[in-house]
Amino acid sequence: MYRSHLFLVALFFGLALLAEAQPPADKSAMEKERQEIQKELKEIQQLYESVKGQKKQTLSQLNVLNRKISLQERYIGSISREIRSIDDDIYLSELEIYRLNKQLDTLRVQYARSIAYAYKNRSNYDYVNFIFSASSFNDAVKRISYLKSYRDYREKQVANIYRTQELIGQRRKQQLVRKEQKNEALDKQTKQVEELAVQKKEKSAVVNQLKSREKELERQIASKKKRDRDLQNAVLAVVRREIELAKKEAEQRKKAAAAATAAGESAASTASKATTAPAATPAGKPLASTGGAAETASKRNEPVKRPDSYLDLNASDVALNSSFEANRYKIPWPVDNGIVVLKFGDNKIENTLLTIDNPGITIATPAAGSTVKAVFNGEVRGVYNLGDGMAVTIRHGKYFSTYSNLSSVSVEKGSIVKTGQAIGKTGRDDEGNGGQIDFILTMEARKIDPQAWLRK
Repeated sequence: MYRSHLFLVALFFGLALLAEAQPPADKSAMEKERQEIQKELKEIQQLYESVKGQKKQTLSQLNVLNRKISLQERYIGSISREIRSIDDDIYLSELEIYRLNKQLDTLRVQYARSIAYAYKNRSNYDYVNFIFSASSFNDAVKRISYLKSYRDYREKQVANIYRTQELIGQRRKQQLVRKEQKNEALDKQTKQVEELAVQKKEKSAVVNQLKSREKELERQIASKKKRDRDLQNAVLAVVRREIELAKKEAEQRKKAAAAATAAGESAASTASKATTAPAATPAGKPLASTGGAAETASKRNEPVKRPDSYLDLNASDVALNSSFEANRYKIPWPVDNGIVVLKFGDNKIENTLLTIDNPGITIATPAAGSTVKAVFNGEVRGVYNLGDGMAVTIRHGKYFSTYSNLSSVSVEKGSIVKTGQAIGKTGRDDEGNGGQIDFILTMEARKIDPQAWLRK
């Protein structure tokens, strides 16, 4: 009975120590997320300061504010999750303290009973009499061993009582620390909620001013739509040209392979006729097919299935496509310190009927003239002037990246570029203030969301 009790006590302390050693599983993940949000908030605040002081409210200012509010809400949500995690820790700690107190009471009662029992029966348990009353030497050894075990058991009882008291003290200290952390998190949350309220109020003022300029914005959006159409047509022309070139190359390879096969079969047939005498065959029976030129020609006449993509046939293209796809979520940004102010697809301007269907993403930079970099290895297949800015299209196998609204270009058609290589400089945004670049990503002619590929 005593041994089983000791085992249960030891098991309890082992579990308690294990729980103490293991931090919350998602604590480090939450801290990392919060640091990333804080970093992005700092970057977007710098960009916002560059457009905040303008006399005329702009779409860029609204888009930056929207992004900032979204990050602020995520930050507040992260703090709320931290507070819930702290509350869970405090609650679990209170349960553990309660269990430890109950365990301490049980240990004290059991120790008191063993002391009382030993005191009441002290004459029967006199050390010398108990040993010398043994019937044999082996019996005496067993009695000595029993007395040592009993003494060790009482010492362990005392040690377990002290250890339990120590654990209770540690848990209470941890609770005080967690409660202080909760108070700090609550203060931080309150400040961030107040900051969010200020941002929303500022956004409301910007939206109202933009609404008063709805006609002007409509003209601005119409101008962007025209630029986007021109840009998409230019990109589509590049893609079609590349597909046509790849198709011709594939057909030439096919013809060359067929000619080589036919030449080889002809040479083999001539050699066979020169070295082998014709064999007699029964009347009316044709020679058996040997799988020669006639059969091969028949196979060449079979319809050939069109490949999924002519830009995925060359070994170099296959490798490049595979590498590009393997780097999804890891592809670097085309500019440093850029903020997405217009996302891919539909962008609705609040409190108006105006929308912008963006073929890619529009990235704002603190100033015009920022360096634009290739996002992946590839070949420049298009450099063109759209009237109010330059654009560059780079082919990465069957993927194409396009960088528009460039004030200058430092590459030419046919240039081989590496990831991160400078290809030009950003132009100004539509209001003529900070820098801006339109970044488009396509898989052949199909538009895809660049943010799903860029690193976070």
